[in-house]
Amino acid sequence: MDVPLRMSLLTGIHGNFYSNPFYYNIGDTLNSGNIDFIYAQTNDAFGQIETVNVNTGEKEIIGSWNERFSYTDEDIDAYLTWTCKEGYEHIILAGHSLGANKVIYYLSHNHDPRVEHFFLLSPANLTYMMSGVTAQEKQIIRDQVERGDGDKMLPFPFMGWVECIAHTAYDWQFSGMLNNVHTAHDGDFSQAEKITHNGALLVGTYDNFTDGDPSDFLRNLNAHMPTADQNKLIFIEKTGHTYQMKNQEVADDILAQLSEWRDA
Repeated sequence: MDVPLRMSLLTGIHGNFYSNPFYYNIGDTLNSGNIDFIYAQTNDAFGQIETVNVNTGEKEIIGSWNERFSYTDEDIDAYLTWTCKEGYEHIILAGHSLGANKVIYYLSHNHDPRVEHFFLLSPANLTYMMSGVTAQEKQIIRDQVERGDGDKMLPFPFMGWVECIAHTAYDWQFSGMLNNVHTAHDGDFSQAEKITHNGALLVGTYDNFTDGDPSDFLRNLNAHMPTADQNKLIFIEKTGHTYQMKNQEVADDILAQLSEWRDA
């Protein structure tokens, strides 16, 4: 494979440079290997961030507080379209945490020829993340949406830490759109089962967003993919969801895998 090669990495919730410095390591390391890197910030990278609506030209505030999961296809397609316009023919579509779940969702029904491989970094077990949401809180979310107040803030932080509108919490709790990776071997992997691309999957062996054995969690996801035998599994020992103390090892392993694909 000839350069130019680009890896586009979608963020997870609050997955910004300031809270997840491993992005810097990945970018600098890939650049040293003549591979370009784009930090693909999606709507929930920050709690709130000011932006300009490209359709209306008006300023608006977006973030994890008002994200809708239905934006996923639009977000990813926009990054891919821009990348192609920049002249890149070899694109690695990557995602960290919820960003990895978004990549799974996108590739499950968009067998996009612009994407050469996927790279899933620490997909998030949404069922586990939402396990602390009480029955009363779930009912409040439903009631608020059903009475037409879905665009109003919830009276409590969803999952104990996400200040958001009811529509956003509803997407997390009830839509099932991104709830596509599981600890149980008989979980709903219908999205993963439709992916036709091959790629790499990476996780830290102390990742507490998997609800169990992170290594088995990753193997379980891969086992449900049609391309399982072609995929590469990477385990980063003794680190968690954001790779504390192992940022450079993660970046080096990503570079090694991308270089292998490039040079094949």
